[in-house]
Amino acid sequence: MAAVHDTNEPTVIELAESVRRKDRKAVEVLDDYLARIETGNERLNAFVHLDADLARKAATAVDEAVAHGLDPGPLAGVPFGVKDLEHCAGMPTTYGSVPFLGRGPEAEDDINVGRLKAAGAVAVGMTASPEFGTLNFTKTKAHGITRNPWNPSRTPGGSSGGTAAAVAAALIPFGTASDGGGSIRIPAAFSGLLGHKCSHGRIPLPGPTGNNTSVRGSLTTTVGDTARILDVLAGPDDRDRFSLPPAPVRYEDAMETTQVRGLRARWSLDLGFATVDPEVAELVEAAASTLASEAGLVVDDDPVEFTDPVRAWLTTGAITLWLDIEPEMWPSRADDFTLWTRRSLEQSEHTTLPKYARSIRAREQLELDCARLFRDVDVVLCPTTAVPAFAAEGPPPSIINGVDTGNGAMSTPFTMLANLCWNPAVSIPCGRTSDGLPVGLQVIARRHLDEIPLRLARIFEQRQPWPRFAPAV
Repeated sequence: MAAVHDTNEPTVIELAESVRRKDRKAVEVLDDYLARIETGNERLNAFVHLDADLARKAATAVDEAVAHGLDPGPLAGVPFGVKDLEHCAGMPTTYGSVPFLGRGPEAEDDINVGRLKAAGAVAVGMTASPEFGTLNFTKTKAHGITRNPWNPSRTPGGSSGGTAAAVAAALIPFGTASDGGGSIRIPAAFSGLLGHKCSHGRIPLPGPTGNNTSVRGSLTTTVGDTARILDVLAGPDDRDRFSLPPAPVRYEDAMETTQVRGLRARWSLDLGFATVDPEVAELVEAAASTLASEAGLVVDDDPVEFTDPVRAWLTTGAITLWLDIEPEMWPSRADDFTLWTRRSLEQSEHTTLPKYARSIRAREQLELDCARLFRDVDVVLCPTTAVPAFAAEGPPPSIINGVDTGNGAMSTPFTMLANLCWNPAVSIPCGRTSDGLPVGLQVIARRHLDEIPLRLARIFEQRQPWPRFAPAV
């Protein structure tokens, strides 16, 4: 597949194919990217752990396979970073949390990391995440502040902020990401990347976790790269009872061939409850119009009105924190946690069953509302975030377009719906503000139809290609 953009930087697909054809050695590719990380990471704090020796062993194995006439896989020799909420054998996982610092390396890969390695990809290190992935910016007591290569005074987003910063700065071709309330799509929007949140269960999670909002995925610079990685990651695993049967399509093909003309679409600036920065609104509305025209979507102007998904998500989100920490850590290590984690644990520590039941009812009502919406339409177009990237050290703004929302989560209010209701969604880079900060258009589709948002993203990519990297690159 030819590169979409006029750039000397190879895509994931181009790198892998060059290694498979023996045009380049995986070890040479690795050394190039390790040099980039050495030069660029100090400014961004994207990586919190590196293991060049482990990576070199993996790259050498790829080269040996090629030399013996074997195919190392569709991601042959492509370096990648692993989000510091996931397990990569031989490297430590800290969850961005002080109580987890100093532990030894993990013995086994998580399912997604193992599948990437089996496809020939080479893990180089762990990328920064806010503590337990709980925030829409990346700052921790354990590892400090991660910065956006488009403007280092701004955040790359969260919780996959380290991966986003590394990919947008061309320190790695791609990295793993996860999305429990927007943690792939928010960094994609803030950092000018393609961020696909798959249908719940499309990529299996590593065992029974009780988390029914989070999914795994990647951050890349092109739709094709995301599709190839999804083809590697998708498929059932008995360790995850939510995992779906094998995908009905090959996504790298489906992004080019899926028929979308005539699909019913609904544009909404606010989903009926949010406030949006004027520049973001202008850019996203223009992008939605362009996409609808190019794809042949039939757009109606009926209102989209949801009970606030942010509130529904926040009331249930704290529950997973109790699965993230170990029993002996609370309350004995309370002062070691970040303020948001500590407050969430304090506020939920004595939650009663009736209160928990009310939060479940609120979520179920949202699921019914979403199901009714997707009886009438096939896709929803809306902003990915309400604001462009804010200060790297936080906090997220609560005053938006002159309106005091009373909650910093309202700076990124549009992503949680797809997590709560299990829909696939994608954030597409769609322009830059007067300050040069990227903005994202979000496409949400019916459950299980991951090929639809990927196809629409591909159409937009062909019509309005975006800069694959921050200007400094």
